[in-house]
This record gives sequence, C-alpha cells and structure tokens, in this order.
Amino acid sequence: MSTQNSLEATLVGGWTPFHPLTAEDKAVFDQAMKGFVGVKYTPQSVSTQVVAGKNYRFKCTASMPPAEVVWEAIVEIFQPLNGGAPYVTGIIRL
Repeated sequence: MSTQNSLEATLVGGWTPFHPLTAEDKAVFDQAMKGFVGVKYTPQSVSTQVVAGKNYRFKCTASMPPAEVVWEAIVEIFQPLNGGAPYVTGIIRL
C-alpha cells in the first residue's frame, strides 16, 4: 500500500490539507461563483471533504474593486453527488 493511499484512508470523512487547485477544483469554483457580484474572490488553495457529495473550502484573496484593500476569505462550496450544480454554502472573512 502506498503512502498516498494510506493518507487518503485516514482522511475519509475528514478535510484534506489545503493544496493547489486542480482544473476540476477551479471549474467547480467558477461554476458556483457564476453571477456573483460585488466582492472579487480569487482562489489560492483548496481543501476538500467527501460526504454525500463533496465539500470544498477555497482559501481566497478578496477585494472590492476599485478599492485596493485586499483580505483573505474562505469560500465554502458544496458539489452534490447527483451531478447537480455546485453552490456556495458560506463565506468567511479571515
């Protein structure tokens, strides 16, 4: 058994460490944030949790153009198992 498989086995139901986004992660983020106006969120890394679907926690930089103030936030997104569209479940300013 590889170290990677052992790590995944210990994380079932738990959150993965934050890691760089994959193309799939970015697509989920973009789909869930489509039409979102006001604050601009730019994902920097992601943590996931497999449940009856998949939870995502995107660590983002956030800004409200044209202001130059930037802060960090966690954007929480849920992707249903049945192929439904991902949606935002929460945003936490850090």
